[in-house]
Amino acid sequence: MARPDIAAFFDPRTWSVQYIVSDPRTRQCAVIDPVLDFDEKSGATDTANADRLLEFVRAQDLEVQWILDTHPHADHFSAASYLKAKTGAPTAIGARIVDVQKLWAGIYNWPSLRTDGSQWDRLFAKGDTFEIGGIKAGVMFSPGHTLASVTYVVGDAAFVHDTVFMPDSGTARTDFPGGSANSLWATIQDIVALPDDTRIFVGHDYQPGGREPRWESTVAAQKNQNIHLTRYEREEDFVAFRNERDSTLPMPKLILHALQININGGRFPEPEANGKRYLKFPLNALHGAAWG
Repeated sequence: MARPDIAAFFDPRTWSVQYIVSDPRTRQCAVIDPVLDFDEKSGATDTANADRLLEFVRAQDLEVQWILDTHPHADHFSAASYLKAKTGAPTAIGARIVDVQKLWAGIYNWPSLRTDGSQWDRLFAKGDTFEIGGIKAGVMFSPGHTLASVTYVVGDAAFVHDTVFMPDSGTARTDFPGGSANSLWATIQDIVALPDDTRIFVGHDYQPGGREPRWESTVAAQKNQNIHLTRYEREEDFVAFRNERDSTLPMPKLILHALQININGGRFPEPEANGKRYLKFPLNALHGAAWG
């Protein structure tokens, strides 16, 4: 199986991991889950994370062939639109983004939002394939954390976003609108059915115990060491655990900021009459969420 080169870029502000996946032969690459910086206290945005990716691309003499998001993120803005403007590369996400758009268009009372996914250049369906240089890549439908989550399998590597984390951190929450613990269980079974030596790359690392950030494991390590999968081996036990735990977790601090950007392909709202852009922040939108 082909083995792509993978460079990871950890953002300590959001505990997010961004990836550049490249074919060492052709020097073509894909960017996965790029972060656009946002300071919720001041409302300031910046492109430091995305520019770091571009600097790496230039330094390694790579050509960006794809800009990929695994799902509409709740904890950071996507830099997909910014990187498309800089590189000309097409953007892509899972096809069920349209369901997430319709769900959140109602939450935001946003009737003018296009809910057909046309903000991206390609919508991947379950089983779709594409190439990064000469390396074949496939798309697994991976709902549970969100309705639209997908896993990208590129050669011997799987980018599993927020399904499983590093084995000492367990699995992803499922209490966002459209989430499902049962669906996450099924998704995880698909992932651990990949060959044991498949490299697993996670979307976040929360550094339990204050350890250094990590983002790479294997299917075998997940099956044998993941603290949730080894403790809850039956679906009903896993679902009960996940639902109980998730009911105590406060929402990510940026969820209502980030989804407005991310269901729109990483685009900011249009400027208003004074030339300023504004985010719409619905009050009491996420009923029953734990207080943070």
